[in-house]
Amino acid sequence: MSSAKPTPLSAKSSGPLIGTPELPGDKSISHRAIMFAALAVGESRITGLLEGEDVMATAAAMRAIGARIERREASGEEKEIVWHIYGVGVGGLQQPDGPLDMGNSGTSARLIMGMCATHPITVQFTGDASLSRRPMKRVMDPLSQMGAQFESRDGKMPLTLCGTNMPMPISYELPVASAQVKSAILLAGLNTPGRTTVIERTPTRDYTESMLRAMGADVQIEDLDEGKAIHITGYAELKPLTLQVPRDPSSAAFPCVAACIVPGSDILLKDVGMNPTRAGLYVTLREMGAKIELQNERIENGEKIADLRVQYAQLKPIDVPSGRAPSMIDEYPILAIACAMANGTSRLRGLHELRAKESDRLQVMADGLLACGVKTEIDGDDLIIHGSGKIQGGATITTHLDHRICMSFLIASLVAQQPIMIDDATPIQTSFPNFIPMMEQLGAEFNL
Repeated sequence: MSSAKPTPLSAKSSGPLIGTPELPGDKSISHRAIMFAALAVGESRITGLLEGEDVMATAAAMRAIGARIERREASGEEKEIVWHIYGVGVGGLQQPDGPLDMGNSGTSARLIMGMCATHPITVQFTGDASLSRRPMKRVMDPLSQMGAQFESRDGKMPLTLCGTNMPMPISYELPVASAQVKSAILLAGLNTPGRTTVIERTPTRDYTESMLRAMGADVQIEDLDEGKAIHITGYAELKPLTLQVPRDPSSAAFPCVAACIVPGSDILLKDVGMNPTRAGLYVTLREMGAKIELQNERIENGEKIADLRVQYAQLKPIDVPSGRAPSMIDEYPILAIACAMANGTSRLRGLHELRAKESDRLQVMADGLLACGVKTEIDGDDLIIHGSGKIQGGATITTHLDHRICMSFLIASLVAQQPIMIDDATPIQTSFPNFIPMMEQLGAEFNL
């Protein structure tokens, strides 16, 4: 997370959004590509990598524990950026010279803890104020069972991890649906003798197991009566990657919802990753009556990719079941804006995990919508939004260093009767550095 001076920002009421914007690379895949390439034997080449602050925190950390990582501009007219990563092999991570600063990135922190837990190294993990409030015990518990030791305050960062040189395989059932916890255990299992198993009752994004399998790890998926078990056998030699990162469906969500709610809009979002474990928002918007057409559907590097044509449509309210939450956990803030613009009451169920994000997103979204004149309430873990087809606006939103809160209320300001100001736009750099110029390219206007 940037330490830059806070930058308040608002968006003007918008005319139609038109065009084909340049979307950033998928954040989940970008993190994993750097980490897994660092554990491979040989040189990996990655294009389309998201160069936001979160992913750069991962790159810096992997350099600190032994990987050689170079960013080069390829020759040719397009000047494509290629990341070259020279891995150390499974078991080859080295003792860092100082603390690993995770910035605002929970993905970096939790997955790298998993990698380090089964190496005989001692690592200090630090992060910004937001990350230091987020729960790490959910990762520390299974890694401790595998032999790692931790020193922390109440299971939060900053913390110190002492990795083990005698790791033990475990079978662990996830108490919460979390791709990060699942991934941390699987990465620890890579350098552990025998077979490590993670049982998940609710599907979460599956990039870790699919990418590791493609790189040569022995990863087996077993269907259970409820959910599935993911087994990984230790001490694999990972093959290097050659990867074009697809565009991020979580980032595409912002221009997508903007086009859905700004009259006359017609945009094309190209090369968007449509992995079923990430596509919940697009399923939901279509159920609300959104005009979203999937074009040029294809499979690249094992991932489903599509171009999305999005046009304005009057949205209907919706009742979203809790079981859909893992496939759209990062998209609820922008979905809430769409629900505010629907005529009628929407209920978004089972959002307890939103309280453990960069901010308490459940409470922050409710407070922000209320401040903008949208009748909103929280019932247990459910968010209830009484949409009226309009947003009054005129409020300043406290974003709590949360990039998705920032972008969601800037999108809301495009249709608000009075401008909505966010208190600080700098957190947007963590995941979507070109968000403002991209939206301006489509026709949006912003005021400092």
